[in-house]
Amino acid sequence: MDRGHRLAALVCGRRTKWMVLVFWLVVLATLGPLAGKLTGAEKNDDSSWLPGNAESTQVINLQSGFESHDTAYAVVVYQRLAGITAADGTHVADQAKRFATIDGVDDPVIGPQPSTDGKALQVFVPITVGDGGWDTIGDAVTQIRTIAAPTLDGMRLHVTGPAGSAADSAEAFEGIDGRLLYATLGVVIVILLLTYRSPVLWLLPVLSAGGALAASEAVIYLFARHAGLVVNAQSAGILTVLVFGAGTDYALLLVARYREELRRHADRHEAMAAALRRAGPAIVASGATVIAGMLCLLAADLNSTSGLGPVAAIGVAVGLAAMLTLLPALLVICGRWVFWPVRPRFGTPEPTETGAWARIGARVARRPRTVWVATALVLGALAVGMVDLHAGPLSNKDSMLGHPDSVVGADVQAAHFPAGSGQPVVVIGAAGAGQRIHDAVAGTRGIAGADAPVVRGGHSMVQATLANAADSPAAQATVDRVRTAVHAIPGAEAKVGGATAVNVDIERAARRDEDLIIPLVLVVVFIILSLLLRAIVAPLLLVATVVLSFGAALGASALIFKHLLGFAGVDTGFPLFVFVFLVALGIDYNIFVMTRVREESARLGTRRGALLGLAATGGVITSAGLVLAGTFSVLATLPLVTFAEIGFAVAFGVLLDTMVVRSILVTALNLDVGRRIWWPSQLARERVPAGGEAPRRPDEPVSLAGAPTGS
Repeated sequence: MDRGHRLAALVCGRRTKWMVLVFWLVVLATLGPLAGKLTGAEKNDDSSWLPGNAESTQVINLQSGFESHDTAYAVVVYQRLAGITAADGTHVADQAKRFATIDGVDDPVIGPQPSTDGKALQVFVPITVGDGGWDTIGDAVTQIRTIAAPTLDGMRLHVTGPAGSAADSAEAFEGIDGRLLYATLGVVIVILLLTYRSPVLWLLPVLSAGGALAASEAVIYLFARHAGLVVNAQSAGILTVLVFGAGTDYALLLVARYREELRRHADRHEAMAAALRRAGPAIVASGATVIAGMLCLLAADLNSTSGLGPVAAIGVAVGLAAMLTLLPALLVICGRWVFWPVRPRFGTPEPTETGAWARIGARVARRPRTVWVATALVLGALAVGMVDLHAGPLSNKDSMLGHPDSVVGADVQAAHFPAGSGQPVVVIGAAGAGQRIHDAVAGTRGIAGADAPVVRGGHSMVQATLANAADSPAAQATVDRVRTAVHAIPGAEAKVGGATAVNVDIERAARRDEDLIIPLVLVVVFIILSLLLRAIVAPLLLVATVVLSFGAALGASALIFKHLLGFAGVDTGFPLFVFVFLVALGIDYNIFVMTRVREESARLGTRRGALLGLAATGGVITSAGLVLAGTFSVLATLPLVTFAEIGFAVAFGVLLDTMVVRSILVTALNLDVGRRIWWPSQLARERVPAGGEAPRRPDEPVSLAGAPTGS
């Protein structure tokens, strides 16, 4: 018995199945308490997103020499269109004094400041961020709103600025883990019920995926606490969806093969061992491809992107381990009754010959070249929609669904004050160059005003107010002009930061990451496919189909975002995230199909092997695609445009890949290219004997006019 057979028998042996169950119970009892601490380890500040060498990151670090703590300003804006009265001024001044008593407000409150048109007042409340991050800001902003709520009749009030936006973001993310978990569970349970048509069977994959999620969250927490792994709300949210989506995919494939083997073996332990031996390698290869693709994100400059790589990889790895150990043990412990009411009985035939996918394969086989050319043209036409894809930093207004108070307040503030108030450009340079830096900044187009330089610890700091909204393209262009001006000052060693500079640096780092990681992922996926399929032509064609699928999904999504949903654009990181998820996850389905096709082709020839591979795997892969698409679509329920866009694009791309690319395009290419698809392996040179059939194993049923269904 080889190593694979021994491992398969170990997982589902008559005694060892209980050992596997006990092992997982011990793991979950040990790690479970740590999983709940992951949220507390998240970092959502600017420096956790930016690359360490970015100019704005360096400014953040240098600012510690001027400020004893991280500060975020809440801008309280009061508006009376008929004109601010003396009573209004007195009322707001009293409130400003009370703002200073709020926990976390350690610096002096600035204001009230009147607008030049006499219709508004603004108060700047400095909030110490500290280790609490969003939680600290959110609590302070809540207290500000409570104090400011009693306004005089006819006066409108809004809390905006960096702290107001952070508080609204924190509210949007509040309970995100629970909401995503429950929504994902609901989607998975419904799809599994429809797939298995059993009131019990769905519970085992869900329990296994839930255990995998808890274990992976605990492992990630340990890495975040002790190894410096960057975890933010975005990567934590994606982790939940990815573990349940990918894990349930692997469960569907294993359960389908187990059900098939139960018809061949009277003993369920032997059936599971056979299922693990035959489906396990493809599942492991698929999981390894996803893990390798995610780890490519480590090459990213952006901390948020590079952190997502190991977070996702750990989640998939733990999910893969659970589905290949815990789930088989649970299935064997429960026995055949878990499939009730349609229990697979020993000796009954495998119903693949007359299935829907067998009929689809037969139709594709009539004119395979016409089919794949037409399909490629349609996908290419969808990809043209990418011309409407405008990737870049989204403004606060465009990044959130609905109309949160900070967004409304920003519009009111921009109508009466310089639009960049409360989010200054920060320039830090040599102490002796402070005045020259000030003059250069103040003279830059797009700057409404600059404060006098402050000198401390060998550095000088100049803060300037932008004439345009801090999150606007015009403000970003101003930051570039300021950088050009101050970098030209001899000996100043000036660096430009602030909220707008952070957005500029994030956008440029994201574009650099996209240019590097997309080719890297393609190379890694190609290498894994080449080793798995022992060929070059097949991997090249598979990678090309997945890239075409990605382009079509991106193009269709861009059209829908712009013309149906009215989104202003997509976040800078959107193309890279969608690419990695679609390519790494989409290639899974091609692996499941092609490993089956290759083994059948060795006995029956590529044509018969392609049709059998589609018929045998079509149903389960379609179900897996529905699960993955359903779980990612859950992201679209969050009140954040970036999550909604990623969730929709990945869900649409997965459905496109399973329904069209894998089933029609790949099958048609297999049929048209023939055995040359396996070049340069020996399979590309060998011909199947007349009759197209190799000897059948005694335990194999017959399907597709005599083709054995075993792989």
